[in-house]
Amino acid sequence: MNATGTFDVQLTPQEDRDAPAGRMLIDKTYDGDAVGAGRGQMLSKRTEAGTAAYCAVEEFVGALDGREGGFTLVHNGRMSAEAQSLDVLILEGSGTGELAGITGSMRILQDDAGHRYELDYAI
Repeated sequence: MNATGTFDVQLTPQEDRDAPAGRMLIDKTYDGDAVGAGRGQMLSKRTEAGTAAYCAVEEFVGALDGREGGFTLVHNGRMSAEAQSLDVLILEGSGTGELAGITGSMRILQDDAGHRYELDYAI
């Protein structure tokens, strides 16, 4: 199945003085085929050469195509001058409520209009 829509995101930097990476709290509001909230944490690192990486764990709670429940999204992103990649997967076994047993992956798209998602999933 495929779900699409938009989301708004707010990232709140956290102060970890001795950590070699940045940490942020994630607060998202989803609209479209997925309606609900995403909350989580992100770790990121950017080098002086401009390469960067981030990973995040996000908990979605709400409704997906009318099914109430939640699941965990695991983000893994990399960027260099030559290429960038982003994998966002649903953590197997994390589905709750009517979303128990969900598997899949999400694409995140960003342009001048904002953030959009495309979620391919199976239950």
